[in-house]
Amino acid sequence: MDYLYIQLALSGLVVLGCIGLFFGIGLGLAAHKFAVEVNPKVEEVKEALAGAQCGACGFAGCEAYAEAVVNDPTVPTNLCFPGKEPVAKAVARITGKEMGSIEGAVAVVQCARCLRSNYEKYDYVGYGNCSAADIAFSGPTDCVYGCVGFGECAVACPFGAITMVHHFPVVDSAICIGCGICVNACPKKLFSLVPIDARVVVRCSNKGAAKEIHSICLSGCLHCQSCIRACPANAISLVDDRIKIDQKRCREYGPSCHEACIEACFTAHVIQPFNPHPLLKDSHEISAQEALGL
Repeated sequence: MDYLYIQLALSGLVVLGCIGLFFGIGLGLAAHKFAVEVNPKVEEVKEALAGAQCGACGFAGCEAYAEAVVNDPTVPTNLCFPGKEPVAKAVARITGKEMGSIEGAVAVVQCARCLRSNYEKYDYVGYGNCSAADIAFSGPTDCVYGCVGFGECAVACPFGAITMVHHFPVVDSAICIGCGICVNACPKKLFSLVPIDARVVVRCSNKGAAKEIHSICLSGCLHCQSCIRACPANAISLVDDRIKIDQKRCREYGPSCHEACIEACFTAHVIQPFNPHPLLKDSHEISAQEALGL
């Protein structure tokens, strides 16, 4: 009887072994037939990237960008913002593409709400998120176009370049790489990217009536277009009711204009000199002027 049980057990093991062998061979053949060849350059590019996984390049992580830059001839080599020029050179060498221009950029806040202290129009009680607060009557600030102040931009920044000082975002230009994530994170669209050597920047994003804005803000655009008329480089324009500066044209013209736009905007002080600066260690001692880089 015991011998019969042993025979049955051995037969079962043999059958299971044959089944496993059969499926193993089938899986092996299928893996060989449908195998996806990996370009070794993709791995080289992946190793050369900064590895921040920030998505600032526009792709879902470093591996996705590595595959795109190797396989797609239209994808440039300079999209890894954390890696900057050294990584761009390495990617260009691996892929055989031209490196393209590397222009350092930093984020600036197109709002001067930090110059005021009495800006709240109601006490907001709810989820501490800019997007959520913006739904409730455009946020608790009296300027519907101004900074809400809950720091959604600071949370979104993967490099810790934005610090909230007195409920206002301060960008540390020594850390900021110009990835543009804050630009998309801000529900008010108050952030813009400017070259690190920009001469002037716009500190207001309002689209409202001049009388209303001037009554509540010390640095509110009146849409008088004096800056547009005064700019000798024709670098300033009104786009979607907001003042825009063509930074490339502004820099190419040179310093000979003596900041004519700043002098023309003497009433509203919307166009201000750009002074990139590292964030002070004690954020509680930063003044409103220092928060704007003045």
